[in-house]
Amino acid sequence: MAETIFDVVMVGGGPAGYTCAIRAAQYGLKVALVDANDRLGGTCLLWGCIPTKAVLFTAELWDQLKHADRYGIEGVGEAKLNWKGVLARKDDIITRHTKGLDFLMKKNKITTFKGFGRLMGPSKDGVHAVEVKLTGGKTETVKAKKVVLATGSDARMLPGVKADETVLTNYEILKIAEMPKSLVVIGSGAVGVEFASIFKSFGAEVTILEMLPRMVPVEDEEISKELLRLFKKRGFDVNLGIKDTKIEKNKDGALVTWTDANGKAQTKQAEKVLVAVGRAPRTADIGLEKTKIAPERGFIMTNEWMETSEPSVYAIGDIVGGLPQLAHVGSMAGLIVAARIAGKYAKPINKTRIPGCTYCEPQIASVGLTEAKARELGHTVKVGKFPFVGNSKATILDAHEGFVKVVADAKYGEVLGVHIIGPYATEIIAEAVTALELEATVEEMMFTIHAHPTVAEALLDGFSSVESMAVNV
Repeated sequence: MAETIFDVVMVGGGPAGYTCAIRAAQYGLKVALVDANDRLGGTCLLWGCIPTKAVLFTAELWDQLKHADRYGIEGVGEAKLNWKGVLARKDDIITRHTKGLDFLMKKNKITTFKGFGRLMGPSKDGVHAVEVKLTGGKTETVKAKKVVLATGSDARMLPGVKADETVLTNYEILKIAEMPKSLVVIGSGAVGVEFASIFKSFGAEVTILEMLPRMVPVEDEEISKELLRLFKKRGFDVNLGIKDTKIEKNKDGALVTWTDANGKAQTKQAEKVLVAVGRAPRTADIGLEKTKIAPERGFIMTNEWMETSEPSVYAIGDIVGGLPQLAHVGSMAGLIVAARIAGKYAKPINKTRIPGCTYCEPQIASVGLTEAKARELGHTVKVGKFPFVGNSKATILDAHEGFVKVVADAKYGEVLGVHIIGPYATEIIAEAVTALELEATVEEMMFTIHAHPTVAEALLDGFSSVESMAVNV
């Protein structure tokens, strides 16, 4: 029997890898996928995006139940949180979607290998070899004309600290047996503020420590200020500009010490500590040293088509240097690579068209340039802001904090960036992404009909506010 040579093999079964595999198969290519986990889905589905949002949804319902009488609903005063039930629902959602991925692999005739994949060197006669150490211990060689590396990332940890039942990353915190009464969160990026929001809703005392001078530092400065204001209003203890963080475990959890922005030593005792200081690319021991690929700080550098310095080897997802570590970025990179390999139309990722979403309460979403970045790049900027207090649907939802901010080019009116903090921000940002993708102007968006009453309608007033013509404020 002739040895199987695939058109392409994906090493990694997260959103980047499985999306690339499915699209490549749809183009008629013979596809293999190698993944080291017992289930497909990667960090996003198993320990990240999906389980976190499942628990966040429960937290939203819990917050509403606290004020059920406000909505004319009585008799829920005895509601109790069943933490094990929360986790069980989370696990059920994961299982349903992993089974869905298994179905999609079969539907698209994708051959899957459960094991750790490693490059064996450059191609020979146009064929690459990937060594796969299978889950059962055996080793198999998968051969393909193209290789796509999509091995994902791991949570970074503070120097000298290891994750355990007290000091947690996004992985461990989704498995804790009981709801903690107190939590220290180190880092105020998306992961940090999302988990902080969850546990605050469930009644924990939450302290946030951030090394930089503002929360969610990748966002527009006004968004950071608003989130800080609203988090303090919710009762968070937020500490910015801190340094020299140390964690000492004890019988009651852990004592966290740090130096505040004024140079004073501070301490906080908590049952649990979440370390959310970023993610490291998972590129160790995947055979890069046998190729021309020279990683930078662990990241693999690519060109705009996700091609590495090793011919016929691509990299997508969290391991790629210079791209945000977001599931939707990895997925799109996978679609681009599949199209390129199949000889179909594709266009590169434009970094200014990537939406960023943070699912805390209130939600945050943005796309395009911040006001500061637009000015830095030499644009003459016009800015508009519309508060959700003027939006009817936000009032109905009892969620009228926050605003829509639009950054536009003053000369031509092109929309350069949209930044939202408030209800359904992560959903309505899609309109702004489309506007930027199509290079829409403020004037065009001002005459785009929005349904009423909707939260999305706030974008109409947001665009209009650039010209000081918002109707509802």
